[in-house]
Amino acid sequence: MSIKIYNTLTRQKEPFEPLEDKKVKMYVCGPTVWSTIHIGNARTFLFFDVVRRYLQARGYEVRFVENFTDVDDKLIRKAQQLNWTVPQVAEHYIEAFRQDTAALGIRPADIHPRVTEHIPDIIRFIEQLMERGVAYAVDGNVYFRVSAFPNYGRLSRHSMDDLVAGARVEVDEKKENPLDFALWKKAKPGEIAWDSPWGEGRPGWHIECSAMAIRYLGETLDIHAGGSDLRFPHHENEIAQSEALTGRPFARYWMHTAHVTVENEKMSKSLGNVLDVRDLLQRVRPEVVRFWMLSTHYRTPMQYSEAVLEQAARGWERIETMWRNLEFRMSQMENAEGVAKSGDRSAADSSGASGEQPRVWETIQDLKARFDREMADDFNTADALAVVFEAVKELNRYLEQPDVSRPLLEEWKRLFTDWDDVLGLLPFAAPAADDDEEIRALIEEREKARAKKDWATSDRIREELQKRGIVVQDTPQGVRWYRKK
Repeated sequence: MSIKIYNTLTRQKEPFEPLEDKKVKMYVCGPTVWSTIHIGNARTFLFFDVVRRYLQARGYEVRFVENFTDVDDKLIRKAQQLNWTVPQVAEHYIEAFRQDTAALGIRPADIHPRVTEHIPDIIRFIEQLMERGVAYAVDGNVYFRVSAFPNYGRLSRHSMDDLVAGARVEVDEKKENPLDFALWKKAKPGEIAWDSPWGEGRPGWHIECSAMAIRYLGETLDIHAGGSDLRFPHHENEIAQSEALTGRPFARYWMHTAHVTVENEKMSKSLGNVLDVRDLLQRVRPEVVRFWMLSTHYRTPMQYSEAVLEQAARGWERIETMWRNLEFRMSQMENAEGVAKSGDRSAADSSGASGEQPRVWETIQDLKARFDREMADDFNTADALAVVFEAVKELNRYLEQPDVSRPLLEEWKRLFTDWDDVLGLLPFAAPAADDDEEIRALIEEREKARAKKDWATSDRIREELQKRGIVVQDTPQGVRWYRKK
């Protein structure tokens, strides 16, 4: 089954065909590290983590690059506010980014290049643009000459006249054209700066991604991605400067995530409704946040509200309960097999097979194919989750049977584990708590009380366990417990 990707450049779904067979060169625009990431940033980073995971699950070798913008106006202002150096600000928020993305189960990129580590690459890139006549220097600044690139505006679908009339452009009397953008910025007194052929300064915003992407992935990328707010001017400018330099397409597929709305308003600093990830994670489990972010198609604006999060929590808890039930049932079978070491193992393995096993096996294979079909259709995580919930329902129904097949349980576990490797939704592993032995002793005491029909003691112990955040469930196969986060 071929993968189809909606290409922002062509505004249509296209079969995915990387330049090299089974190898994918993927670049995602990373954070400007002047603050902690908000939920809109996180949506982008999380989704493209899933894209990479799915491509790897399909057998592709993915080289994944995500940059850190560690010098720009925002970092300079933040350094002045905190009385820090710009590198100190960058290092602080890069560490915050790593912590917050790790908390959400987002895997690090293969390479996280930083602007400040690639100044020579950027200077050489600019020099080559000037040699080609598509860039010019004025008073220590260097600008890209947009008029020299006829296809400018192709990604954002705006003509140059429209862009000049209404788009966000840097105003500067020294520029030949209002759309010309800075490749190199002259340093102001006291600002961080590097020597260059045009004097002391620093890179413009857009040039960094082109220089680093080409450095690590080559002149043409398979996938270039980011939030929808980057289409113009950032990605438009990346295309112009990169293709003006190389004469080749900069990226085969452009992908963009839609924005996040907060209580039906677009999230923005001007409205004061920006929600940082670490603030959200203080009160919501990271698995629930992942579930919420993946339950909406990435090209559809995602709604944040307390009601939506509560709904997401209930949905994810169904997955959590299913997984705990499956693990518990499998552990019960393992324990039974351990007790009856010399028993008829084959009889246990074939239990539950009376006409039901072939149907369940076919159901699993069908669910597997349907999940793959949804993910192959432009990484449709929302519809893929609908398949996951159907699988949850089928597995719960199977687990209710008095006799189940161990091979089938293993196949169910393999199915959800494979899906988890793509979506990352199963309960995140937690270290054992110091009081685990004490909890087990209380549960054993409660079991003895129940055997004696001492319901008062049983209820008292259950209440004590609940106060400690322990959920106790009595099942036909025995008691199971877990710690509620």
